[in-house]
Amino acid sequence: MRASWVKQDLIPTSSTLNLEVKDLLIEIAGIVLVIIIVALIFGYYNRITVSSNRVDNAWSQIDVQLKKRADLVPNLVETVKGYMKHEQNAIEMVTKARERMLGVSDVKERMEAGNALAGALKTIFALAENYPALRASENFKLLQEQLDGIESKIAYARQFYNDSVLAYNNAVSTIPGRWFAGMMGRTQQRPYLEIPEAERAPVKVTF
Repeated sequence: MRASWVKQDLIPTSSTLNLEVKDLLIEIAGIVLVIIIVALIFGYYNRITVSSNRVDNAWSQIDVQLKKRADLVPNLVETVKGYMKHEQNAIEMVTKARERMLGVSDVKERMEAGNALAGALKTIFALAENYPALRASENFKLLQEQLDGIESKIAYARQFYNDSVLAYNNAVSTIPGRWFAGMMGRTQQRPYLEIPEAERAPVKVTF
């Protein structure tokens, strides 16, 4: 009789089994939850980091073209000043705009200075219409073609930059990305690059 009691004690009851199953399910759920949280952290960390890097890369592409344009200005000034002796104000405006652009490093300020330089160049090209000998200059034609190509690249790069900024700003301003961005210290949104309506047209190549 005593042996049967011992044997019955060794047999787990249904309630004991249910408790064990519940404990196991809780442990599994906890592990799954941890995995999901870790995956979200790494996923949003990578998303925000990649988006930020894409914005930086897009700006570097614009900056390259801005520098190329600035490098052409001295040659343009040397070419036109021999013909446009009565347009010293316009020539000086181009020179000063170039100096200002090279003297700033902030993204927004540098782009604004670049837009001012583009506007000053347009003035030079408009005034060149009054100087047939200048328009016939092969060096002047080449500089115009180069500047026109640069303006097209800047416009394309600006659009890519703004698209990248949109993706980054969405990542750090929407939930749950906003929470992870706060942990990363990247809650500040990136600025878009906008140009005044009067400066939207690229530098024209006209002869």
